[in-house]
Amino acid sequence: MDSPHGTAVAAEGLGLKGPRGWAFRNVDIEAAPGSLVAIEGPSGSGRTCLLLALTGRMRPTEGRAEIGGLRLPRKMAAVRRLSALGQVAGVNELDPAFTVAEHLRERALLQRRFDGSFRALLRPRAERVAAARGRIDAALDAAGLDTNALPKGERTSVRDLERLEALRLSLALALIGRPRLLAVDDTDLKLSDTERARAWELLRSLADSGTTVLAVCSQAPEGAVTVRTDTTVAPADARNTAAEQTTTEEEPADASAETRRA
Repeated sequence: MDSPHGTAVAAEGLGLKGPRGWAFRNVDIEAAPGSLVAIEGPSGSGRTCLLLALTGRMRPTEGRAEIGGLRLPRKMAAVRRLSALGQVAGVNELDPAFTVAEHLRERALLQRRFDGSFRALLRPRAERVAAARGRIDAALDAAGLDTNALPKGERTSVRDLERLEALRLSLALALIGRPRLLAVDDTDLKLSDTERARAWELLRSLADSGTTVLAVCSQAPEGAVTVRTDTTVAPADARNTAAEQTTTEEEPADASAETRRA
């Protein structure tokens, strides 16, 4: 797929303090566009909070950060527009009752509604459907998800997906928006060694295609720009801090759960 050029990620002395204390502090990053950035640390060390801060979903408390030249926290909304989230627990989760097709169709509709021009909305329905299908197919291909290999094809429910397949689906949904910055939480959670290697191979291929990738993990792969979050004391419930502090000004591409509840 034609991926837009990635965005540089820079931070110096970045920190975020929540109601229960510091989620992370003293984080320094220098990553060029198209980098694979691994946010490494044990669960509860503020990894997810840092991921959300760097994508404009959480407001840092101290330090400085720039994403594609956009200063945080002043330009949080602009950073959200150029970034996309994979699955993040409590923030941007797949619905286990939905099928793969329903997730893809919903995301494509949201993308067309909020990102399409007025002229594009006036195109014949057949053209709009074909354009949406083309964008979906390109995203699936980039994420390496072969829906024909699933038990029921695109009618397979999320609850019936293997962990690596669910990861690929969450990436495909994010890639429909053609982000410059792609953020992935818990990259290596519950994956075998072979699956973990495949996941990193996929993320590296996305970075090589030009999209900057931020990936939370317990162990960073060789060659990645690695940022550790356990160098300072962080609360054991940093994930709760993420859920409480995440901005409510989510961009439509990450708002599918809210749409279903409305």
